[in-house]
Amino acid sequence: MKVAYHIPSLYTIYAGRTIYNGYKNAFEDLGDQFFTWSAETSLEDIRKFAPDILMTSFNSYSLKFLDMELFWELRKKGTKVFVNVPFWNSPISRLRVNETPSLSTNKEHIKLIKDGYGDVFYNICEQGDARMEGFEKTTGYKHHTLPLAIDKTVIFPEYCAKFKADISFLGTNLPDKRPYFNEMVFPLAKKYDLKLYGQDWTALDRILGLIQKGGQYFNVPLLRSLQKPKLQLEDERRIYSSSVISINVHEEYQRQFGGDCNERTFKIPACDGFEITDDVDVIRKYFKDEEEIIIAKDKADWFEKIDYFIKNPEKRIPIIAAGKKRVLAEHTYHNRVKYLLSLSI
Repeated sequence: MKVAYHIPSLYTIYAGRTIYNGYKNAFEDLGDQFFTWSAETSLEDIRKFAPDILMTSFNSYSLKFLDMELFWELRKKGTKVFVNVPFWNSPISRLRVNETPSLSTNKEHIKLIKDGYGDVFYNICEQGDARMEGFEKTTGYKHHTLPLAIDKTVIFPEYCAKFKADISFLGTNLPDKRPYFNEMVFPLAKKYDLKLYGQDWTALDRILGLIQKGGQYFNVPLLRSLQKPKLQLEDERRIYSSSVISINVHEEYQRQFGGDCNERTFKIPACDGFEITDDVDVIRKYFKDEEEIIIAKDKADWFEKIDYFIKNPEKRIPIIAAGKKRVLAEHTYHNRVKYLLSLSI
């Protein structure tokens, strides 16, 4: 199978970087041919590759760097298109300029779908999630659920003394998470060895990040790679493997709707890490609470459980083993690729 993956910029330092690598490594590990279509790719190279499947995202940024003449040419030649669609009804503030607004409000994009833009439409929302209500009725296409996952070629246990800590968090300091960090995360530093990693933890980083996103949108060479990732891909596994507890925090709308979770949910157990997460309902579908993962129900529960497992680290061991077993069996990008390919038959 020949698979082309459309990603406008390979210089992103955010989640798109790990998702892209997860699919790339899984397809190649399973024996498929993988081709990266970015803003710098020669259209003739894409034409020569002649993909059986094209994976792309449905938003203004991706469409800006998708040559539509070549796209429809590939469609006519039989290329099947898998489209990662945004929320039909997005709860994300319009002030988040890097986020895609509700698909239901974009008549041009809806028309593209009805005109045969794709064959398979998916995103991370579980079936029945209110954020996707109306998609199928309006477009005539089914919405498939494809949760995030782990890249098992790079996510596995690796202890490293450099990253030893009582509690660690690795992620982007998103605006919607900052009140939660202030109330639930930063106070932990008063009592435990707390380490924070990731993007946008300083005002300067946030400013540079916005400039870099602008550079990527307009494909300006100097600006599109202004910031480099603060960590190597392999550092993530070392952080989770070397911490007594790795905490997981979602955005407020994820806790509210409960139909999707982040990559971190799956990555921590895969690295023999011990995860305590905030309360997102769908996690109970993917894991058995108290047996494969620990879900904190509220503020008091969060601090009580963290303190309990810091004082009783041996109690983590069976939960770590069970969580890891679940992830490797059901939540790898290899699993996701196999599911996608089953939809293309």
